[in-house]
Amino acid sequence: MAVKKACESFSKSLINEVQRWGCMKQTGVSLRYMMEFGSRPTPRNFIISAQFLHKELPIRIARRAIELEALPYGLSEKPAVLKVRDWYLDSFRDLRSFPDIKDANDEKEFTQMIKAIKVRHNNVVPMMALGVQQLKKGINPRIVYEDLDEIHQFLDRFYMSRIGIRMLIGQHVELHNPNPPPHVVGYIHTKMSPVEVARNASEDARAICQREYGSAPNVKIYGDPDFTFPYVPTHLHTMVFELVKNSLRAVQERYMDSDKVAPRVRIIVADGIEDVTIKVSDEGGGIPRSGLPKIFTYLYSTARNPLDEHSEISEADAVTMAGYGYGLPISRLYARYFGGDLQIISMEGYGTDAYLHLSRLGDSQEPLP
Repeated sequence: MAVKKACESFSKSLINEVQRWGCMKQTGVSLRYMMEFGSRPTPRNFIISAQFLHKELPIRIARRAIELEALPYGLSEKPAVLKVRDWYLDSFRDLRSFPDIKDANDEKEFTQMIKAIKVRHNNVVPMMALGVQQLKKGINPRIVYEDLDEIHQFLDRFYMSRIGIRMLIGQHVELHNPNPPPHVVGYIHTKMSPVEVARNASEDARAICQREYGSAPNVKIYGDPDFTFPYVPTHLHTMVFELVKNSLRAVQERYMDSDKVAPRVRIIVADGIEDVTIKVSDEGGGIPRSGLPKIFTYLYSTARNPLDEHSEISEADAVTMAGYGYGLPISRLYARYFGGDLQIISMEGYGTDAYLHLSRLGDSQEPLP
């Protein structure tokens, strides 16, 4: 396929504008600020929020569009990556051609537009994964994956930025909900129970395990169900779901042909002064020490991408136990986005412990790659 450079499908003036906006300084916001600002959803605040996004989103999107043009090993030329780049350029153009926001009507229209931008970018993660797969197919086998560090670092920056963009858009859109549930401010739940979110995520993961293997190990949760703190439940659900799914799969595969009862997966929720820590513990046989550095990379998965060449995009909704190998690195980015982290410690021959640290304080600024 002939490589389609951005300038061929987008005007020269747009590309110049992307370059100009990509050099501007990004402005990060903290969980606490989003929560305090969003707790007063007045028409005036909606306009202030929309004006901020009208300036901030094009800067963040332009930076990613520029990076998508300059990836190593020819990744920028892969059809899937070109498609993602076009989505970013389209969204940049939509934002820049929107006039200044002066009143409630402008704000309403702007909110509809950014909602559409968020939907346009729904499949960015599997589409980028497909681009990486397309690269791996044609790559020189002499290039060791450690040399692909540059691509890994790009994907970390790219997905971290995407989490931020989606959080800002989602938060603004959700604040328009006329009847929010109690204690909910946009995407943020000011009294989120980590035990309850862990329970829901575990049930979802068990249902998938059940569907794939016909049975699923039990999950036991330890922790105070009444303990709450402010956080984004969808982010926590994504992370715990991923960790429990990996643990269930490891236990299930280890005990599949055994007459022993599969040991349960344990989740422990601890509330410290600085962090809330969630530990997911399994006895699924562990990971060899040499394999540990690989679990956070985007380039190792052998699992089939739900978007691979022969399938339709709609299939991307079918979650599988193996996923497409991005669950752990992306979960770690979700944790880091609000100042937390994810660590995996394994005992080969026994099992794996995942420690998910969530910052309680909510003061840390967004990381701005």
